[in-house]
Amino acid sequence: MLGLGIIAKKVFGTPNDRMVKTARPLVAKVNALEEEFAVLSDAGLIEKTRDLQGRAQGGESLDALLPEAFANCREAAKRALGLRAFDTQLMGGIFLHQGNIAEMKTGEGKTLVATFPAYLNALMGKGVHVVTVNDYLARRDAEWMSKVYNALGMTCGVVVPFQDNGEKKAAYAADITYATNNELGFDYLRDNMRASVEEMMQRDHFFAIVDEVDSILIDEARTPLIISGPADDRTDLYAALDKYIPLLTEDHYKIDEKARSATYTESGNEFLEQKLQEDGVLPEGQSLYDPESTTIVHHVTQALRAHKIFLRDVNYMVQADEVVLIDEHTGRAMKGRRLSDGLHQAIEAKERVKVQPENITMASVTFQNYFRLYDKLGGMTGTATTEAEEFADIYKLGVVEVPTNRPIQRKDEHDRVYRSEGEKYTAVIEAIKKAHENGQPMLVGTTSIDKSERLSAMLTAAGLKHNVLNARQHEQEAQIVADAGRLGAITIATNMAGRGTDIQLGGNVEMRVLEELSKNPQADPEAVRAQIEAAVADEKQKVLEAGGLFVLATERHESRRIDNQLRGRSGRQGDPGRSLFFLSLDDDLMRIFGSDKLEAVLSKLGMEEGEAIIHPWVNKSLERAQAKVEGRNFDIRKQLLKFDDVMNDQRKAIFGQRREIMESEEIGEITADMRAQVIDDMIDTYLPPRSYADQWDTEGLAAAALSGLNLNLPIADWAAEEGVDQDVMRERIEDAADALAEKKRSDFGQEAMYQIEKQVLLQTIDAKWRDHLVTLEHLRSVIGFRGYAQRDPLSEYKTESFQLFETMLDSLRGDVTKRLAQIRPLSDEERAQMQAQMLAAAGQAAPAVPTAPEPAPEPAPEPAPEHTAEDAANWAETTGRNDPCPCGSGEKFKHCHGKI
Repeated sequence: MLGLGIIAKKVFGTPNDRMVKTARPLVAKVNALEEEFAVLSDAGLIEKTRDLQGRAQGGESLDALLPEAFANCREAAKRALGLRAFDTQLMGGIFLHQGNIAEMKTGEGKTLVATFPAYLNALMGKGVHVVTVNDYLARRDAEWMSKVYNALGMTCGVVVPFQDNGEKKAAYAADITYATNNELGFDYLRDNMRASVEEMMQRDHFFAIVDEVDSILIDEARTPLIISGPADDRTDLYAALDKYIPLLTEDHYKIDEKARSATYTESGNEFLEQKLQEDGVLPEGQSLYDPESTTIVHHVTQALRAHKIFLRDVNYMVQADEVVLIDEHTGRAMKGRRLSDGLHQAIEAKERVKVQPENITMASVTFQNYFRLYDKLGGMTGTATTEAEEFADIYKLGVVEVPTNRPIQRKDEHDRVYRSEGEKYTAVIEAIKKAHENGQPMLVGTTSIDKSERLSAMLTAAGLKHNVLNARQHEQEAQIVADAGRLGAITIATNMAGRGTDIQLGGNVEMRVLEELSKNPQADPEAVRAQIEAAVADEKQKVLEAGGLFVLATERHESRRIDNQLRGRSGRQGDPGRSLFFLSLDDDLMRIFGSDKLEAVLSKLGMEEGEAIIHPWVNKSLERAQAKVEGRNFDIRKQLLKFDDVMNDQRKAIFGQRREIMESEEIGEITADMRAQVIDDMIDTYLPPRSYADQWDTEGLAAAALSGLNLNLPIADWAAEEGVDQDVMRERIEDAADALAEKKRSDFGQEAMYQIEKQVLLQTIDAKWRDHLVTLEHLRSVIGFRGYAQRDPLSEYKTESFQLFETMLDSLRGDVTKRLAQIRPLSDEERAQMQAQMLAAAGQAAPAVPTAPEPAPEPAPEPAPEHTAEDAANWAETTGRNDPCPCGSGEKFKHCHGKI
């Protein structure tokens, strides 16, 4: 009997079916315009763009302009690239424009799909960002698709690391900009550390289309982007602590592979304490449980994680005396990325390579909060349905499965499960041999460099020629992928997810043409192409007869998405294909996450040596295990985001304040407000509300005015006057501070003072924000312990971080006011001396003294002149014990020259 849900779907269709149905009339409208646009000249296409731009910026909705814009873009792509977009590609473009994720299978032409919504939204003149997972794809896609945009009269730029600032600014100013997610995030942070608006690179965050959206917004969203600067050098400490870890026994620590954490047991703590005290690292009598030992405890814990959790050639590799991280999802080397909190240094000490100094965070943002800056977001991938809940929850993005242009013919077989890893690999080699003899090309998926190299050695021993694609061979990636679909080819790939290059059956014509022309530059390119196209077509036919591409995976990944991406490499555009997963009970997923029920199923089915269990139940159990892991990872990311959201509100406030300062014409008003607030705080501190004059701390107020405002004021004399209250005192101090500020404005000149105030404000904000980030990191690392006291760590973090933010703002106002009060122009003599020193260093003679004023710290006002004992004796005859001292210090006579 059918369930109610299944019956409803049969009658009404799924929500996805309904979305696809609503897009079909729009596709029909675009198709109806095809002939009209086909007769336009090349100049006519550009003229149409100008017409559409005028209408879009004049208020006509982009939805109304969609059919014409898509028809114009399709015609431009047909002329520039020789590609006519399929209806399914137009449909994908419609969903992207609507702010959805278009799930499109591998080989459906996602790169071309992005041009339609990019062009339509670029008509607004605010810029569109197309986001890719790596620099190679950003450059490739920009170069390829710029032909379409140029044919439409639009500009296209590409942003990559280490780019010249002028080039990068021009790329961001283009109508459509291709860039990697990392570079976009880092440029956002850098822009919010710049000294002027003119230096900023990015403009509006209007619309972004994210390619491989699951990889960028989910896999990479676990760790924030951080710009850091050097901290205190502790390299000796890492080496000193590293030597203790090999001495530990298994009862000294506990490993939780699910949570990827390592902790010491009580016996481990005692053992370490003894060793650390013997070597003088821990002072005698000091325990690891003492607050003073926090830093040492943190670093010995990181050393334990480095040895027991982070594995060489799995999580990282050593290259040219450097520890390089490996992306667990794509298998790529992440050059320049480092683990924080001293963990990277602990791994460097473990591997005996040069330990780089630790860094402190100067600015940071999570990918979630960066991409939520955009007014509208769209995404493309081959696999997003399994994470639809997260996309909806975090990014408010719907997922729409776009139908394939041709029906999928790939055969996905049930997993084969073996008892041990050895039995599994024996079966894998046999399966590869058999497919290779038939001439079927094979893509063999592994989960780490270590495993790909072990399998490579087995294939070599079996006499099977093959290619290996992992983080060590990433330079040859395009060539290896181009050959992976050739007759009898065997390619081992580590985490093939998000590679962005199609495996074409029979081989890649473009790559083979380039290769042939580089060997023989004198050859006729057209003749070479014709010859290679014929050879590839012939080889493709043989590959199709052999069954198409065979994807053989040697393990299941934690995420179903990564498995589906690997599968999706086979069966593109209606080609035949086959996918099969070989597993063993020793695999990490089975060992760590497999349920007792799965083990019970396997033992019930019975397993002989070398025999595989093949059953739909096993697939279902494994998918449940994977769903459990995905759910756990989602919770981790959600929790990370909740904490980052607290910081994000503060980040937006600080970045907004910086922008306002950079754009402001009246900096003097901002600094005057800060000065007034500082004076208010001084009055409240030293002359509390509703207190009498004899309860006032006039000495403290005078000292604060001298230190914070650079004013030597007769505070005690004022306080002794009849009818003087807090408001009068505030007014007098404000008048004196304003007069000093006005004098500086006159000394420096209006424009020079404007620049000085702006730089002092920005530099102080940046320094304070840096210190605040470090404080928040420390708070975040210990706040979890509040849970033991039945207090919610998140609400505690919100409360305390808000208090810290307010303290930072108070401190910011005080520092800015103090710095501005103490600057003064250099004297002629000081300027001449500075000029002479600079020229002496450059080996030149000193010129005449320059006249432009330059700021220098102004010394505090001179203290009152010293008075003799005779003065004190004379004053004692006429001065009361509680009267202000006649020396002008501001203190009472009994505390100053009247001391007994």
